[in-house]
Amino acid sequence: MDAIDSALMAARIQFAITISFHIVLAALTIGLANFLMALEALWLWRGRQVYLDVYRYWLKVFALTVAVGTASGLILEYQFGLNWSRLSTQAGDILGPLMFYEVLAAFFLEAGFLGIMLFGLKKVGPRIHFFATCAVALGSLISAFWILSANSWMQTPAGYTIGSDGRFLAEDWWAIIFNPSFPYRLVHMTLAAFLGTATLVTGVSAWQLLKEPRNPRARLQYSMALWALVMLAPLQIVAGHLHGRH
Repeated sequence: MDAIDSALMAARIQFAITISFHIVLAALTIGLANFLMALEALWLWRGRQVYLDVYRYWLKVFALTVAVGTASGLILEYQFGLNWSRLSTQAGDILGPLMFYEVLAAFFLEAGFLGIMLFGLKKVGPRIHFFATCAVALGSLISAFWILSANSWMQTPAGYTIGSDGRFLAEDWWAIIFNPSFPYRLVHMTLAAFLGTATLVTGVSAWQLLKEPRNPRARLQYSMALWALVMLAPLQIVAGHLHGRH
């Protein structure tokens, strides 16, 4: 039993380290993608160069979070099969498709249009480039939708039957996807991603303003991030309260 307990604890520690690292990058990917979408929309609407300058600055950070976040996410996928093979065997018929759709959205939308975001502004024109930014932002939210559906189902399983071999079998995909805790988790996690990103932008902007108080780019992103915190923090309190009560 000691050897089994040690192996179990090692697997738990390994998964905890990986998920703790990955979730920060995943949250920043969601928040920064939508922040970039807002910046480019404001640039197209108002025509001020400062919006584009801030966009280009944070685009590099966003690309890094996507690259490292994708790599750490792949490690998590492998750990499901290696460390938690019994879970994959027993619940794979339900969790497998949900996680597959998450990977499909992340790779086809986020990774596909990220190249246009990074290198296509002068090649495809501002409107098509904005479409690419919107597609990446949408892809990040779709990715969160599917992974949170899978996570929520493990907490509040619904729409399934148990076969003679003990495996979970899908009976009602609508009930599986929209299981009881899913709406609360989706809202709570999305708001958390936006708040976490706003906090990051606020901290970076504050540091830049300390060094150069009249920096127009820092002042703009500092203002946008603080407004996001002011508006979203009360909503997160309500969402967290409802989620906790549920």
